Amino acid sequence: MAASTDELTHGEAAKLLRWWLDAGVDVAIAEEPRNWLKAVGASRGAQVAPEIAAPSPAELPADYESFRAWLETSTGLPLDHSGARRILPHGLPGARIMLLSDIPAREDAADSQPIGGEAWLLANRMLAAIKLTPDDAYSASLACFHVPGARLGDAELERCGEIARRHVALVKPERLLLFGEAPARVLLGHSLRDARGHVHKVEGVRTVATYHPRWLLQRPADKALAWRDLLLLMDEA
Repeated sequence: MAASTDELTHGEAAKLLRWWLDAGVDVAIAEEPRNWLKAVGASRGAQVAPEIAAPSPAELPADYESFRAWLETSTGLPLDHSGARRILPHGLPGARIMLLSDIPAREDAADSQPIGGEAWLLANRMLAAIKLTPDDAYSASLACFHVPGARLGDAELERCGEIARRHVALVKPERLLLFGEAPARVLLGHSLRDARGHVHKVEGVRTVATYHPRWLLQRPADKALAWRDLLLLMDEA
């Protein structure tokens, strides 16, 4: 039988709290149990906040400046939750390469850019290996919000794909490098494993998928595979 909470040691309690944080539960909601599967507003007298729908693909801004302003101010975007931190794209349109990554992590939010911390330093070295500088790159993420422990649902992923395609079309980069599993699935319709090793087209832009620098920091052995992806991206054939 499991020990009661009164018998937990400090270390056991810390591990339990860490498990909940990793699961995305970082706020004390209530002292009483709650039926999370019950439809919102099902209880009598419940007040349901109006949902602000993001524009459909046809309604997305048609020029880059308007699109950028929309990302800065719009509500109802994927992961636009209470307490979320907005992380905007970094760089200039018409870049030689666009880096599109998964949703921002904690270190990205700390640096207020789509790829931050040690992952950005590694991304810079990857760019240098193909004779590009950080100024040559435009970086963005699938969702422009950081929420601790957040995961994108299927509907949010589909919406992110619509927004990302318009983003690529307006930035007009020479090359597009997808970092991680989610961008490969949402833009190419394949897992990262199946998408790697092939040249794709997204909005007419030469595209290759590879591992996110965060992954490569944890699994350095995969850097050789990422190097092949970079060569494929820059190949003129």
